[in-house]
Amino acid sequence: MNKRLQITGISVAIAALLAVLGLVFPNSALGKIVGTINASYVSAALRFTVPIGFAALGGIFAEKSGVINIGLEGHLIISAFTGVAVANALAGSGSATQTTLWLGFLAAVLASALLALLFAIVCIEFKADQIIAGLAVWLIALGLAPFASKILWGGINSPSVGTLSNWRIPLLAKIPVVGPILFDANPTVYMLLVAVPLTWFVLNETAFGRWVKASGENPMALDTVGVDVQRVRYASVLLSGILAGIGGAGLSLGQAGLFNGSGTTMVDGRGWIGITAYLFGNYNPLGAFGASFLFASLDALQLRLQQVGFSVPNELIGIIPYVTVIIVLVFVGHTRTPDAAGEPYESGEE
Repeated sequence: MNKRLQITGISVAIAALLAVLGLVFPNSALGKIVGTINASYVSAALRFTVPIGFAALGGIFAEKSGVINIGLEGHLIISAFTGVAVANALAGSGSATQTTLWLGFLAAVLASALLALLFAIVCIEFKADQIIAGLAVWLIALGLAPFASKILWGGINSPSVGTLSNWRIPLLAKIPVVGPILFDANPTVYMLLVAVPLTWFVLNETAFGRWVKASGENPMALDTVGVDVQRVRYASVLLSGILAGIGGAGLSLGQAGLFNGSGTTMVDGRGWIGITAYLFGNYNPLGAFGASFLFASLDALQLRLQQVGFSVPNELIGIIPYVTVIIVLVFVGHTRTPDAAGEPYESGEE
């Protein structure tokens, strides 16, 4: 049994022990925590996973190809804002319909993809420092979205446009416990549950996936066999923008129904946690999803605890994902980044 399996087994055993203690002592703080965990809690955790999970999947594509996209937070911000802005504009003075919400959703993904294209041109064509360019994407989005909100709505917060309706699967939704979680969910949750195994399949079972990996590990070898490294990297960065765009639109149109531009905006660090998630999962989409769900579960838990009168500071919850990944990496070993990640490449280089 390797270290990862050992740690997983120990973690499950500790969680089971804590759950039993919580049931035995229902009036204790631990009992309150256990009492909040039910089907509704898991459903909320899955919804909270959407922006983090899609950002993580996008980051995997970009970084596996050799382009470090730390601007994922900016992609989430731009797509969250664009989705609400377009849906609100199409609705006019009336209420937004599901059709206008979906059109806003598509516009959000397109906006994120265009931002990714700009980032790709700067980093691949002009060989700019990828870290600096990624930070620029985030800072531009962080300033542009609230500024545009003031122009459109007179303040940094948008009016409510509503959310995408849940997709309920008849009969299956009535299955105890599992039904309400998996078969009566927001469409963005279904998208994520499909995107995770699909991303794994593309990266591991297709020629494009092999090109992406080679582009990040040994671009010269890929170039030697006649595959255009720059095209592979462009495609990978565009995919990262599209996936992050789905996450941002899922946050504003799938959950909140509006855009909040105060502070670090409603995105509130989810893009950075997405980066942590795929590092936690060692660039494996399945592991990245598990880490994203873990972090989202912590967020959902602190909201539940506040509802039952067990207040936990948001600042404390906010640092848990980062502390957790450091602890795991200490026991499991460091995450191995692609050898050529962050390095520009031009065909014909020696």
